[in-house]
Amino acid sequence: MPKTPENSALPDHIAPSGPLDRLVDTARDYARAAASDNTLAAYGTDWKHFTRWCRAKGVDPLPPSSELIGLYLADLAAPRDAAPALSVATIERRLSGLVWNCAQRGQPLDRTDRHIASVLAGIRRKHARPPVQKDAILPDDILAMIATLGFDLRGLRDRAILLLGYAGALRRSEIVSLDVHKDDTPDAGGWVEIFDDGAVLTLNAKTGWREVEVGRGSSDRTCPVHALEHWLDFAKIEFGPIFTRTSRDGKRVLDARLSDKHVARLIKRCVLDAGLRADLPEKERLALYSGHSLRAGLASSAEVDERHVQKHLGHSSAEMTRQYQRRRDRFRVNLTKAAGL
Repeated sequence: MPKTPENSALPDHIAPSGPLDRLVDTARDYARAAASDNTLAAYGTDWKHFTRWCRAKGVDPLPPSSELIGLYLADLAAPRDAAPALSVATIERRLSGLVWNCAQRGQPLDRTDRHIASVLAGIRRKHARPPVQKDAILPDDILAMIATLGFDLRGLRDRAILLLGYAGALRRSEIVSLDVHKDDTPDAGGWVEIFDDGAVLTLNAKTGWREVEVGRGSSDRTCPVHALEHWLDFAKIEFGPIFTRTSRDGKRVLDARLSDKHVARLIKRCVLDAGLRADLPEKERLALYSGHSLRAGLASSAEVDERHVQKHLGHSSAEMTRQYQRRRDRFRVNLTKAAGL
């Protein structure tokens, strides 16, 4: 059996002992923490798909062969059977999953191998398309969405989620991973400190630890910090996860932390209830919005220097920030006129 993070153990030539066994458990926990649960689940799915494909072709998946990997990638891009062709982004993700899985099994796969790189470059050249971007939720949209929520505990919670997620330009996983204090729970992804002028969120984001400052709004109705305080006060949450489940009737707070899928479902439900893009069929309307619509909305609406938006979103480059800006002045810097034309 391969020594993956889930079953790693002492080398055969080292005798087990209590202290070493405890260190094995600690090392295993750290290895699991090297990637998110979602990433590990995706890598597991990638490996199952590849091994099924290998069985169907009558070949062994290990040791990894660059020629075999090239054939697999080509079949994903242009399948010979009735299976749908995968996008370039999904194919690249599948390759990352194979690299990770092969490494865990002591059979490293070099994705920069000339054959693999050439096949992947050809797939990109022939099949790459501009990324499909979700619509941004703009200020009027977010106001219409929170207006559809009630004032029971569930409504207070969901209002705080939408406003905090929007003003903080947070990923949905970052929203639900927040705790009241530092080190409240082992699975926390950050915590909140509330001040007179706003709140500071300390987040263990995908790019590392960062702080996000969320200032108070112009009115209690639209203020994300007030909405957060309102939820914490009425839900009597003083410790642990900030955003937890509620009973079906929305009147009781439960202990379990919300899943990030709740944020996605909440956004889509409020989009429909608020009548956003009512000119389109329901299926198309739902496809336009996702959790990233909150981040794109803040990036597109904040009338401040782009550097502040970049820092707020935690991007390492301005180019990445611009991908989130759905309505920016693309010609504010006019190089044509600057060149004398």
